[in-house]
Amino acid sequence: MNTATTTQGAATSGLMTRLTSLLQGVHSMMGQLPNALLAFIARFSIAAVFWKSGQTKIEGLAIDIVSGTFTLGMPRLSDNAVFLFKEEYKLPVLPPELGAVLAALGEHILPILILLGLATRLSALGLLVMTLVIQVFVYPDAYATHGTWAAVLLYLMAHGPGKLSIDAWIASRHGR
Repeated sequence: MNTATTTQGAATSGLMTRLTSLLQGVHSMMGQLPNALLAFIARFSIAAVFWKSGQTKIEGLAIDIVSGTFTLGMPRLSDNAVFLFKEEYKLPVLPPELGAVLAALGEHILPILILLGLATRLSALGLLVMTLVIQVFVYPDAYATHGTWAAVLLYLMAHGPGKLSIDAWIASRHGR
């Protein structure tokens, strides 16, 4: 073996050692991310997705949770929502009028509960079922989007809402 090969091998070994050390440091740092923060971001993000969808199904009540703007009136199901359920979504078994009402209610009530961290796991399950219905019966080619929603909802179901939630407050009051 010549000296050039030995020097090159030592340099490669030193580089690998530094790279391994760097990756271990990054891995350790990522492991320190607090679940309370991750859960809150997951709750806020998924709640916003479904809330915004729900807002397209009603008229008279408009609340944008991101900008903080709202218009208050007597909410009613929009004609467009019923039309979409009749002409585009075409869910089997469920009448379009009932589907539109259930979707509008679910997309308003469940995101509020998730955002507050109240009945989080059950609310996430409700939105996961809605996501699966949308994926299977309405937009089967949108699996990348629905997979992302499902991942966030499954995270909340498995890990709960985190410490910044009403669920955690209730659990702490009951010694859990």
